Amino acid sequence: MRLKKLPSEFQEALPILEKIRRAGYEAYFVGGSVRDAILGRPIHDVDIASSSYPEETKAIFERTIDVGIEHGTVLVLENHQEYEITTFRTEDVYVDFRRPSAVNFVRSLEEDLKRRDFTVNSFALSEEGEIIDLFNGLEDLENRVLRAVGVATERFNEDALRIMRGFRFQASLGFDLEEETFKAMADCAPLLEKISVERIFIELDKLLLAPYWRKGLEGVIASQSYQYLPLLQNSQLSLEKLFQLSMDYTFTSSEQAWAALLLTLDENKVSAFFKKWKTSRDFAKKVEQLVEIYRLREKASLNRRDVYRYDRNLLLSAEELRQAHGLPVDFQVIEELYDSLAIHDKHEIVVNGGMLMKEYNLKPGPSLGQVLSAIEWAIVDGELENDKKAIGNFLSHYLEEMKGEA
Repeated sequence: MRLKKLPSEFQEALPILEKIRRAGYEAYFVGGSVRDAILGRPIHDVDIASSSYPEETKAIFERTIDVGIEHGTVLVLENHQEYEITTFRTEDVYVDFRRPSAVNFVRSLEEDLKRRDFTVNSFALSEEGEIIDLFNGLEDLENRVLRAVGVATERFNEDALRIMRGFRFQASLGFDLEEETFKAMADCAPLLEKISVERIFIELDKLLLAPYWRKGLEGVIASQSYQYLPLLQNSQLSLEKLFQLSMDYTFTSSEQAWAALLLTLDENKVSAFFKKWKTSRDFAKKVEQLVEIYRLREKASLNRRDVYRYDRNLLLSAEELRQAHGLPVDFQVIEELYDSLAIHDKHEIVVNGGMLMKEYNLKPGPSLGQVLSAIEWAIVDGELENDKKAIGNFLSHYLEEMKGEA
């Protein structure tokens, strides 16, 4: 098969291939970008494989960086672009179900392609647009099937993360898993416990954000892979509740997807959950707030203080989840409340603690914090203008009341 026209991303990289060829080596576009070009999908990363060994690649180009030279990868800087050039390679036995004990550089494209995960990711593309398909990947593309290259159990024993990648590809492409491939994924699922949780998070996150996330999640459930993921053991019934979202719903952010997951799990210790998944604190905090907003909305409409306390995008994201569950929504009310706020952050208040200590002889400590909170909430509630004179009048009465209570 030959592509009639190379996508622009490949055309821009053609000089790289031509330079390697002129030096006497083979070079091809490889991997998922070739698959996406065949399917007419957007191309994200252009990967190039070459018969030139790393030092030979470095000799061809003026500007290079050793980004992963021990694995055969050299970063080439050319025409204001960056390209990763990886030497054809084979891999020795995998010692930890993720990484090979050694990488061997070879001159054979076939040897390089046969070590890859799925047939639809094992294409090579020449600069003339010819598709090199050694494992019937084109037939699998046509039949919308995901099939492991070679012996499926070997592929997943080599790298157990390929199990999650397979489900992620299902979610991205909407393909079915070939029977033997799925069986091998299910059989090898216990090996997921040996994979770093950070890598699994990336794959599961991409799965949830993909257009066919239901299909990918169904695979995770049917294979029992979830049993080997952090804090998801025995969660099948909870995971299946995600399918109650409207059929055409796709998540708009990672935070929203994981909030939906935690809500179905009825998880209350959100921070502890994400500590186990080793995510950033910022990500965990946003998901925690999304869960809080959603649960607030289960009890009542949001008020001015709610809208002030949370980021506008999180408020709308939680409302989108309600809509996906077929619940009443208040998008307009949220927008109106947000727009009506005199301030959206306490740092916008025209006075601060230092000014109050100086002008009102207030001492640092809990009492000062109480005064600042009173000012903040009075402004949020619309009872006080964010104006020095108005705040001064408010403080005179407030401090008198504080003396009286003392």
